[in-house]
Amino acid sequence: MERRYASHPNEVKRFDTERLRQEFHIPKLFTPDQLELVLTHEDRMIVGGAAPVNEAVKLEVDLKELGVSYFLERRELGAINVGGPGIISVDGTDYELNTKDCLYVGMGSKEVLFKSKDAANPAKFYLNSAPAHKEFPTAKTTLAEAESGALGSIENSNDRTIHRFIHENGLQSSQLVMGMTQLKTGNMWNTMPAHVHPRRMEAYMYFDLPEEAVVFHLMGEPDETRHIVMRNEQAVISPSWSIHSGVGTSNYTFIWGMAGDNKAYADMDAVPMKHLK
Repeated sequence: MERRYASHPNEVKRFDTERLRQEFHIPKLFTPDQLELVLTHEDRMIVGGAAPVNEAVKLEVDLKELGVSYFLERRELGAINVGGPGIISVDGTDYELNTKDCLYVGMGSKEVLFKSKDAANPAKFYLNSAPAHKEFPTAKTTLAEAESGALGSIENSNDRTIHRFIHENGLQSSQLVMGMTQLKTGNMWNTMPAHVHPRRMEAYMYFDLPEEAVVFHLMGEPDETRHIVMRNEQAVISPSWSIHSGVGTSNYTFIWGMAGDNKAYADMDAVPMKHLK
């Protein structure tokens, strides 16, 4: 498991492209039959992926990294499948996940295994894990079952649908919030006008991008913006003080995950367009 440290905005505005990507960009999430994890000190979120093809992938790390006897002893986990049909086994109970289905795994779950139903069309499980202080039951939801709503307009190139999976009115958690935003064809912008939420960090994972397409992910303080070029199935860490927005060369889908002081999706501080620099 790779470790990333928290950064101060005064420091970040001096980063060049390489350093910016080194600190916030996560280029590899899905390696066949392996677990890829990055621990960020931003609210101690773990971002990663499990890509079972020919064998099951187990949720495990060097436990010295977490100071516990098993991964979810004091953590919770959200998993969203962005690949073919798969199975997540939690302490012997199997949960089948089709593409864009979500599973919340509660604190105290000891054995978590990720499996594909067809090696020719393997599952890809995108993972977010946050520290937990209360145990909630493991539960699944589908894209059709999620709380969804339309936002934006074609006139502003941001006509999109937001699906909320793990949140205060959906799958219950200690502090983890996760969902998915799908941009309609011909739309490229997300989360603009921008906002920050100083009470929690966020991570984005962009996918459903054509091979040659990119997303210019905007970050930084509103008056000191920077960008990171993102490609398909890559993630980015967003500190609580940073905006998190993007524009693509095509439409795309992204998963957002948050951890911090509350689970209120709408708890954000809007940034007027005139303040962006």
